[in-house]
Amino acid sequence: MTSQVTALATDPRAGTGNALAPLARLPLAAVGTVVLTVMLLGSRNYGHFFDEAYFVVAGRDHPAAGYFDQPPLVPLLAAGLDRLAHGNLVVLRLPATFAVVAITLLTGLIARELGGRRWAQVLAAAAVAMSLVSSVGHWLATYSIDPLWWTVITYLLVRWGRARDDRLLLAAGAVTALSLLTKFLVPALWIAVAIGALACGPRRLLTRPALWGGAALAVVAILPTLWWQAGHDWAYTRMGAVVRAEWPGGAGFALVGLFGAGLLIGLPLLLVGAVALLRSPALRPYRFLGVALVLVVAAIVITHGRSYYLASVYALPMAAGAVAAQSWAGRRRRGGSTALRIVAIVALLGSAASWIAASPVWSPGVAERIGTPPLRAPATMLIDGDTMLKGLSDTVVAAYRSLSPADRDGLVIVAESYPFAAAVDYYGRDQGLPRAYSGHRAYYYFGRPPDDARSVLWIGDPSPVLDGAFRHRRAVPVPGEDGDPVVRLYTDRTAAWPDLWQRLRSQ
Repeated sequence: MTSQVTALATDPRAGTGNALAPLARLPLAAVGTVVLTVMLLGSRNYGHFFDEAYFVVAGRDHPAAGYFDQPPLVPLLAAGLDRLAHGNLVVLRLPATFAVVAITLLTGLIARELGGRRWAQVLAAAAVAMSLVSSVGHWLATYSIDPLWWTVITYLLVRWGRARDDRLLLAAGAVTALSLLTKFLVPALWIAVAIGALACGPRRLLTRPALWGGAALAVVAILPTLWWQAGHDWAYTRMGAVVRAEWPGGAGFALVGLFGAGLLIGLPLLLVGAVALLRSPALRPYRFLGVALVLVVAAIVITHGRSYYLASVYALPMAAGAVAAQSWAGRRRRGGSTALRIVAIVALLGSAASWIAASPVWSPGVAERIGTPPLRAPATMLIDGDTMLKGLSDTVVAAYRSLSPADRDGLVIVAESYPFAAAVDYYGRDQGLPRAYSGHRAYYYFGRPPDDARSVLWIGDPSPVLDGAFRHRRAVPVPGEDGDPVVRLYTDRTAAWPDLWQRLRSQ
């Protein structure tokens, strides 16, 4: 297969300034409509994921130019949408929903830019829609929005490779600014692109004034966030250790990253497309992007990045893989070409059925009956993640209300982790709970309890730090709670809050 990919027949529309293949308007519109429908239906379920609750709380209660763990765009967006329709999951997740649809359509357009005809455009779009892109697109989060910016940048660079229109580079700079306001990862893409251009050409890319004008625009956009980071000891630099501890790399990384591409359609296209970008004469004008792809993946692996970062780079190799399959089929005899199309259609339909079965469009009961679809993680995994916070908040509310007025006097709620704190601040606020504090990650920067706080309602496992700073500790059981109590009351504080807060800090 490698030799066949390498020997792709040169399409006169690929990598030149010549006319493109006709756009598959109706088929792509149909794919986009299906994806939009599935994402909208799934966005109703099942509750707020802990990152979503955290983003709403961060942007609503602690608006800032920057945060410990990310730039400000998603928290401020989440807060605005929650203010517009408080508690409405569909509204909150609209940006993520539209991002998935946009990535789907852009991947089809990238395939067209690479020389793909109608069925290659549709195959590429469908493949990326059924990948990890739509899995993380269930939630409004930095990792569901940033893949859109990366895909737009990739499309603009591919289009520039054909048209050499420098306005595309300026537009790429504007999109880079949005990416920098979402996550701090996009410089890795541009460094890889620069290395690829130096190694394979076109070196003139790096001399274009529009490219550097776009870079200046991105830098200006991120200056307030850099100012915040500088004023907080470059807090984001600590996230590297956090990510490395959570994602040790190796087989687990490969499993999630490759499995997330989609084993029937996405993964074969991804692998074939990566080879084609690096070796196909037809795709020679885009080889620098193939090199950039390899470098970005290598950087994610070496730095122990999260495997779902790969969702940001799926579009290009899947599009190239679809074009490679199209070119290979075009050189076969009619019977071989027809057989390949039949195999592709069967695999596409099988992937679609499995994708929909695993999507969160089903009620919890139906999802339980469906179980684990072939080659997919089940929707029940999303149910567990989406419902955890509400259950925790109900437990804390019940525990707080069970306390006497004397116990509540001088009491603050402190959580072991930021998801626990976000549960209290998002759900508990509507039920009269005071705000939560936590020394965990970004919540540490949201402030410590007041100096006159004498007791703590602690959410989490018993804390050795609090055990040494308070004279008394008792569990606060809640009727119906399974297992060990998650809420404890610490009273009679003996340590000063400034010192205690430093010792409660965690990452």
